Amino acid sequence: MSKKTDDYEEELAALQLALVRYQQAALESGEKALIVLEGRDAAGKDGTIKRITEHLSPRATRVVALPKPSDRERSQWYFQRYVIHLPAAGELVIFNRSWYNRGGVEPVMGFCTPAEHEQFLRDVPTFEAMLVENGVRLVKLWLDISKDEQAERLEQRRVDPLKALKTSPLDAEAQKRWDAYSEARDQMLRRTNASDTPWVCVRADHKKAARIAVMRHLVKVLAPKEIAKGVDKPDPKVLFSFQVEACSDGRLAR
Repeated sequence: MSKKTDDYEEELAALQLALVRYQQAALESGEKALIVLEGRDAAGKDGTIKRITEHLSPRATRVVALPKPSDRERSQWYFQRYVIHLPAAGELVIFNRSWYNRGGVEPVMGFCTPAEHEQFLRDVPTFEAMLVENGVRLVKLWLDISKDEQAERLEQRRVDPLKALKTSPLDAEAQKRWDAYSEARDQMLRRTNASDTPWVCVRADHKKAARIAVMRHLVKVLAPKEIAKGVDKPDPKVLFSFQVEACSDGRLAR
């Protein structure tokens, strides 16, 4: 095992311990936390979630990855099927994709109308402000990868039988519609970034660096100061607060 691998495993364990200590404090205080994890296909959401939750309490931690809506759900208020999964006191909920499906996948693939997409972009800031005002600690993360890296990871999924459950009919569209997804991403980030509910972007071509950066960030923004002070800040070359300029200055993949 290389020194770089040793260093990664050592810091991963330390960050997982910090998250355990955070959860112990949240269970005592009744704090509610919600992590919205979004990103391009194959950006590493599943692997990141696995490392975050590995040692957390299964009773106080939930990962929500909803399937496509039923006919009944499509007739409901758009946010309705997500609301029932929001955290109660002491809980940490992670949305592996969320209501932001309507900010990216749905408009690109034609699963919603332009009017529905526009209404979503108008409604999100108000909806999320209500969550924060009612005591939910909301963290929004966008995992971004380059087109070449995505192509390589999607090919690995296709040929590796152990990754068969990660494949999706939409995988083939990720590369074909790369530019459309980029445009949808930029519009979504610009219009749903707010001071109380900001987007944080992660350059995720290097999986291990991205995981470490995300976990550092979570400890820094969620954990009590006495826990957070023992954790380094995320590498700004990997994780950064969204700014409009990031859509054109190379920080987000084109």
